[in-house]
Amino acid sequence: MKRLVIRGALSLTVFGLIVHETTFAQKINTGPDRNKTSFKIDLPYLGSVKPRSTSEIESSNWLLGCETMDRDFTDYDQFKEYIAPLGIKRLRMQAGWDKTEKIKGQYDWAWLDHIIDDSHKRGLKPWLQTSYGNHNYPNGGGSNLGAGVPTSPEALAAWDRWVEALVKRYKNKVVDWEIWNEPNFGDNLENTPEKSAAMNIRTIDIIKRIQPEAKVSGLSLGHIGLDYADAFFKVLAEKKKINLFDNFTYHDYTYNPDSHYPKVMQLRAVLDKYAPNIPLRQGENGAPSSPGFGRGALGDYDWSELTQAKWYTRRMLGDLGHDIETSVFGIIEMAYTNGPIHRLNYKGLIQSDSTKKAIRPKIAYYAVQNVTALFDHSLQRVKNLEVSYNKAHIPTDKSHLVYTRSTDRSLAVYAYQHKDSKKQLYTIWSDDFIPVESNATRKLTFTFANGNIDQPVYVDIITGGVYDIPASQWKKTGTVLTFTDIPVYDAPILIADKSLVNMK
Repeated sequence: MKRLVIRGALSLTVFGLIVHETTFAQKINTGPDRNKTSFKIDLPYLGSVKPRSTSEIESSNWLLGCETMDRDFTDYDQFKEYIAPLGIKRLRMQAGWDKTEKIKGQYDWAWLDHIIDDSHKRGLKPWLQTSYGNHNYPNGGGSNLGAGVPTSPEALAAWDRWVEALVKRYKNKVVDWEIWNEPNFGDNLENTPEKSAAMNIRTIDIIKRIQPEAKVSGLSLGHIGLDYADAFFKVLAEKKKINLFDNFTYHDYTYNPDSHYPKVMQLRAVLDKYAPNIPLRQGENGAPSSPGFGRGALGDYDWSELTQAKWYTRRMLGDLGHDIETSVFGIIEMAYTNGPIHRLNYKGLIQSDSTKKAIRPKIAYYAVQNVTALFDHSLQRVKNLEVSYNKAHIPTDKSHLVYTRSTDRSLAVYAYQHKDSKKQLYTIWSDDFIPVESNATRKLTFTFANGNIDQPVYVDIITGGVYDIPASQWKKTGTVLTFTDIPVYDAPILIADKSLVNMK
C-alpha cells in the first residue's frame, strides 16, 4: 500500500477534503524518546544516547553539507540554530561568484559575510568551495550544477581576481577550501579532465600564495568516473601540483549505501598511482526522505524518513570503517526555484518548504546526532579485527574492514577502541540491500578475538536506545568475547563497553 505523505506548507485533496498543514519551526527534541520508531527488542532498557554539541567535540570524521545558498535554494538563517546541537563542526558551502559579482567588476560580499561571520562566532568551520561561474563574462561558466568552467581569457582573469579577493577576505576565518563542483557531472562535455585540472591548478596556486596554511580539496568528482579521475590526477602529477592538495573528493549516490566501496577502492588505486599519501574524502552524499517525487539523485525510490535515517547512518559509519572523512548532504531540504517547476530536494536532515522555511528535524537528524555523540577522534579503528558469527569465521582485510559474509546474508562489521582506555566498540548492520521500512531483527551470535569490553551494552543508532546485555548472553574467555542472540537489522547497532556511551 502506498504511503500518503502530507508535508508542511502543502495543500492536498484527500478523499474530497482539502488538507492544509501549517508551517512552523519546531524546536529540537532533547528528551530520551526524541526518535521513537517501531524498533523493539527484549533486552533491558537503560536509557538513550546523550547528544553532544559541537563545543563538546574536539574533532571528528564528519562534515555537514550547507550547500546551494549561493543559488538561494536554502537560507542560512533558517537552519543555523540546528547546526551546533547536531555535533558537526565543518560546513561545506559554495562561495557563489555569480551571486557576489552580479554587476561586472563589483563585489557584494554582504550575503557571504553574514554566513561566514555567524558560523565563525558559533565555533563552526566553513569548508568553502570556489563555485560556480559568472554570467557577466563570455564563456564565464554557468552558475549551476553541471555548468562549464570559465574558458575565455577575460573570464579566467576575472575568476583569478575573484578567488584572490575571496581568500584575502576570509583567510582569517576559513582554512578549508574546495575547487569547483562535479566537473564531470551532467551533459557538459567541455569540462574535460584536462580543463578541470587546469582550473584546479590555477585556483590552488592563488589560494596557497595568499594563505600558505590553507587546506585545499580537489576534484569533487560527481559519481566515480575512474577514467576521468585518472586523467585529472595525471595532469596534476605531471605539473608537479598534486601534492599541494590535502585531499580529493568524490560524490557517489547509490541506493544501497554499502554497495559502492569496491568502486571507492578502485578510485583509491587510481590515486595511489600518483599520490598514495593523499586521502580521499566523501564530499557530498545523502538520500531523500519522501517517496517517489522531488528532485535530485535517488529521487525515484520509495524513501521514507526511517529509510533515509538508515541510509545516512550506514553511509557515515561505512565511511568511518574505511578511514574516509565523510560529509552529510545536507542540513536542510533545498527548494529549487530556478526552473519552470519548483521542486524540493528532500535530502535534508530538516524538513523545509518551498519558501525555504525550516519546519522540523527529521528522524535522520536525531540519528546523525547519535552517531556524532559516540564517534569522534577519541576512537581509533581496530584494523586487524577477527570476528565470527553463527559459525562463519571472518578474518578481515588488514587495511580495511570489508564485507563480512555468511552463507545467505551479508553484514558490515567494524571495530574501534578508545585511544586512552583501549575499551572497544563494534558496529554491525545488514548491508546487502537498500534500507527497508521494517525494523524486524534477526538474532546472531558473535565471537570477537582480542576483545576488550568489561560491561557490554547494546545501542540502536537510529533511536539512540541503550540496552543492557545480560550476563547470560555474553562471556569473556581470555581476550575472546562471545555475544549470544544479538538483534541485528539493516541499521547500525553497537556492542560497546558502557564507558564509551554517555547516556541520559
